[in-house]
Amino acid sequence: MPVMKKTENKSQTSLHNESTSTPSLRETYQLGSLGTTLRAALASREARSIKRRLPEPSVLGKQSLIDFTSNDYLSLSTSPLLRTRFLQKITAKDRGQILGSAGSRLLVNPDAHHRLERRLENILSRPSRNESDTPQVGILFNSGFDANMSFFTCIPQPGDVIILDEYIHASVWDGVRASRLAQDCVKTFEHNSIESIRTVLDRLLNVIPSDTSSASIAERLHSGSSSLFVAVESLYSMDGTLAPLREINKLLSQLFPRKNAYLIVDEAHATGIYGPPSRPGCGRVSQLGLDGGLGSPVGVTMREMDDGEECRVLARLHTFGKALAGSGAILLTTPLLTSYLINYARPLIYTTALAHPNVVLVDSAFDLMIEGETEQLSTHLLALSAYLANLLQTELDKARISPEIVCLPPHLLSPTLSRSLESSSLSSNDHHDISSPLSSSSSSPLHPPTPIMPLLTPHPRPLSAFLLALGMNARPITWPTVPRGKERVRVCLHSGNTKKDVEALVSGVVEWARGWTEQIEEKKEKNVVVVDSLQTQSKL
Repeated sequence: MPVMKKTENKSQTSLHNESTSTPSLRETYQLGSLGTTLRAALASREARSIKRRLPEPSVLGKQSLIDFTSNDYLSLSTSPLLRTRFLQKITAKDRGQILGSAGSRLLVNPDAHHRLERRLENILSRPSRNESDTPQVGILFNSGFDANMSFFTCIPQPGDVIILDEYIHASVWDGVRASRLAQDCVKTFEHNSIESIRTVLDRLLNVIPSDTSSASIAERLHSGSSSLFVAVESLYSMDGTLAPLREINKLLSQLFPRKNAYLIVDEAHATGIYGPPSRPGCGRVSQLGLDGGLGSPVGVTMREMDDGEECRVLARLHTFGKALAGSGAILLTTPLLTSYLINYARPLIYTTALAHPNVVLVDSAFDLMIEGETEQLSTHLLALSAYLANLLQTELDKARISPEIVCLPPHLLSPTLSRSLESSSLSSNDHHDISSPLSSSSSSPLHPPTPIMPLLTPHPRPLSAFLLALGMNARPITWPTVPRGKERVRVCLHSGNTKKDVEALVSGVVEWARGWTEQIEEKKEKNVVVVDSLQTQSKL
C-alpha cells in the first residue's frame, strides 16, 4: 500500500509552524506597515479556516499512513523497477553529463533534453498518415505551470478569443490574465457542458446590434481574422471528471469552417493512466484518436479516421510529476508555435532548464510505459476506482447517510450500484490485485473510472481528521481551491493501494458519517428541549 511516514516529531513540526505563522517582535519592527498588512490578510484567512499550511514532512513508501492524497497514481515513486532503471541509465559509462543542466535552454541545449523531446514526440503522437498532416513538436518545461503560463501569455494574439472550462487549472487562469486579450474576449463555460459551450459560441458568433464589441468579435471570427481557443483539462484534478474532448472537437469543426478554432488540452492528470490499446499511458487525447496533429483525421481505428472529422487539437500538455514520478512537462504543438514560444515565452527563456537526473528519470519512466509495465498498474488503479465508487455508495445507502453529510458527486452516481459487489474480480488476498483487475465494463458508474474521487461534504476538515486518526491521509479541499459549497475530501487512489485499503476507507467514511449524524440529531433534541422549556416558562 502507498504509505507516508512522518520524519519529524510533533514538537519539531509545531515549532516550525509557530515560527512561520507567529511573527517575532523584531520581524514586526522591521516590516512595519507591510507586516501589518500581511498579518491582517493571514489573520483573515485563519478566521475563515482557509489558511494554508504545509503538511507534516513525510516519506512515501514507509509504514505509517495509507496514502489517499498524493498524485503518485501509479506508485512509481516507490517502484524498485523504476529505481533500478534510473540508476542503470544515470551511471552508464558512456554518459557524460550527470548533474545540473548548465543554464537556460537558449544558452545550452543538453543532448539528453533534445533526445527526450524527440522521443516523446514519437511516443505521445500517432504516426502521420500523409505528408499533409501538421507535425507535432515537443518542448520541455520545468513544470506544467510554466508551460501553461508560457502558452496562454504568448500564443493568443490581440483580438483573439479564449473560452475556459470554469474548473480549468489556476495556471491557465494566470496565463490568460497575463495575456494580451481584452476582457470581453475571455469567456467561461459550465464544467464539461457541451450545451454551455455551444451557448457561449452562439453568442460570440451571432452579432448583437446593440453591442458593438460583440459584433466586432463575431465579424472577426466569421472572417477568420481572429482565432478562438477552447482550453480544458482531460482529467480534472479536483473532480475526477473527464472532458468530452471528441464532442468539443466536433463542435469546433462544425461552427468554424475557416479552421480558426482550436482545442488546448492539459493532460497533467491523465498521462500514464489512459491511452489507446496500442499505446497505453499516452493520455486521453490519444485514447480518443485526437493525437494525429492539427487537421489530421480523428479516430483510433482506420475506419474511424475515414469518417472525415478533422482534429482541432492545437496543443496538449503532458506533465511528469504525477503518475510518472518525475517533474517537468512537455508541450506538444506545431513547429511554428514551438518557435514562437522559444522566442517569447519568458518562463522558458529566463530559467535554468530541467536538471539532467530528472530528464533521465522521465526517460526511464517512459521505458516502463513502452514495455507495458505501467499498463498493469493503471488497469489495477482504475479497477480500484470502480470498486471504491460502487462500495462507497452502497454502504452510504445501507447506512442511510444523508447526502447533506457526505456523498459522491453526481457523475459517479448510478441506479445500478445496488447490485452485489461480490462479483468483483479484485482479490482480497493479493497485495496489488493486478492479476485479475475489474474491467471498466464491470463498473456501475456511468462515468468511466478515474483515480480522483471527491467526497462532497460541508465538513471536510472533521472527516479528514477522522480518517487521519484511523491511519489514512485524505486531505480536505475548501474555498478558494474549489468554489464555495463544493467543499470535499479529495481521495486520490494509487496502484499501490489494495482492496483492503479501499474497504478501510469506506468503513472510516461511513463510521464518521454515522457519528456526525448522531451529533446533529442530539443537537436537534437539545434545541427542542430548550424551546419546550422556554415555552413552558413563558406560560407560567
